[in-house]
Amino acid sequence: MTKMLSNLRIVLVEPAGPLNVGSVARVMKNMGLKKLVIVNPQCDVLSEEARKMAVHAADILEAATQVDNIPAALAGCERAAATTSRERGTATALSYPQECLPWLLEAPSALIFGPEDRGLSNDELKYAQRFIRIPSSEIYPSLNLAQAVGICCYELYQLARETTEKTAASEPSQAAPIEEMEGYYQHLEKVLLKIGYFYPHTAASRMEKFRILLNRAMPREAEIAMLRGILRQMEWALKVTGVEDGTARGSVPHQEP
Repeated sequence: MTKMLSNLRIVLVEPAGPLNVGSVARVMKNMGLKKLVIVNPQCDVLSEEARKMAVHAADILEAATQVDNIPAALAGCERAAATTSRERGTATALSYPQECLPWLLEAPSALIFGPEDRGLSNDELKYAQRFIRIPSSEIYPSLNLAQAVGICCYELYQLARETTEKTAASEPSQAAPIEEMEGYYQHLEKVLLKIGYFYPHTAASRMEKFRILLNRAMPREAEIAMLRGILRQMEWALKVTGVEDGTARGSVPHQEP
């Protein structure tokens, strides 16, 4: 997930408010994003106000790249999407964040946000390949800069998390090697015979049931090591208590189920 998010940079064009810039840094860190690029800032992005709003994300502010224009901000990117609140006469239709953001996560990309007072102009939008509109109430559709960034960062984080989880679920589990499993089965049979859980003449049939159970579970190597550790501790306990071959002094052997 971290690798997917590391390919994406947040680009702020001419931000005017240090409080907004600090808030952007904070929400970026909340959602696992690290690359912040600021085009021609109209405020001191390292001011006390910005740091106060960033809280524990001052490192995002300090590492932010400041450039003079949008092309410089997009250097090294393969894809760029810009946010806008209304149609601007562009040939490309506006998309919702859920429709466009997955596309950005597939390659080195940038997500561009305009100034607080006017948004991105048509001239600035031309540098983007796709355009995003965050749906909001018609009564008051204009979002604060930091809020808009926060919504997109949240969506990016969720998309990256879901993709990572799906990938992990589809990958084959790192099951213990067959020789490790066989060693465990032999060890288990030895201990179960010793404690009288089953008898020698039924050991093979009983062990087959254990094999079916554990083969279905496909335990990992570390889990098999843990189970063998339990068996070794049982053997130690049997030794110190004088239990041998399924019988303790004065005890009755366990009967097989």
